[in-house]
Amino acid sequence: MPQIHPTAIVNSSAQLADDVIVGPFTIIEADVRIGAGTTLGAHVFVDNGARIGANVKIHQGAVIATPPQDLKYRGEPTEMFVGDNTEIREYCTLNRGTINTRRSSVGKNCFLMAYAHVAHDCTVGDHVILANGAMLGGHTVLGDWVIVGGLTGVHQFAHIGAHAMVGGVSKVVKDVPPYCLAGRLPARFEGLNSIGLRRRGFSRETIDALDAAYRALYNQGMNVSQAVEYIGRNVPMIAEVRSLLEFIAASSRGIIRAGG
Repeated sequence: MPQIHPTAIVNSSAQLADDVIVGPFTIIEADVRIGAGTTLGAHVFVDNGARIGANVKIHQGAVIATPPQDLKYRGEPTEMFVGDNTEIREYCTLNRGTINTRRSSVGKNCFLMAYAHVAHDCTVGDHVILANGAMLGGHTVLGDWVIVGGLTGVHQFAHIGAHAMVGGVSKVVKDVPPYCLAGRLPARFEGLNSIGLRRRGFSRETIDALDAAYRALYNQGMNVSQAVEYIGRNVPMIAEVRSLLEFIAASSRGIIRAGG
């Protein structure tokens, strides 16, 4: 049976794995599923629509799956997914989706530091880190291994590509391509995330190809269309370079500009 503190309030319809631990004064509503090995600290609130995976750690005061902060929302049943092995620190707020997508999600092995916010209809990949006070607007998409610095705001509908890192106290209003570093107000391209890529086992050849692609995109005086054409002709078309070009082609907001 789950280990539930006597001061906690857990709806009898909630589905908790046998070894879930629920801390004091925590509230869990009816339409909730929580996987094996998950622990919830004190004063956590888990609202209807929460789908929490296995071995998740949720710390004091976090709020999971509350209704979206969207004036168009009319109480439709929607969901908020949290992947296995993710840690959610104190006072994070994660909103469930709207009728637009009916879901928000945070992937596996993520680390959300204190006061981070994930808005409605967001899709956050695996191994993502949101530092203290990072805030994602509605419908934002973060690829795997993204890092967002503290007190950084991400505009609604913006995308941040896999393995990108955005510095603290930044404002992301355009899409941030994969594998790069970004920062400032508004966020600008700051270089290739070469240290992060090396730490994750990317080869020297892959890093060199990405570096060549980004030099064409940001440092050779070409516009985006010209740079894409140049990359297609002159840079080895490895999987990571194709991923970069596909990200640019799919961007509806446009990508961040060069620093300077």
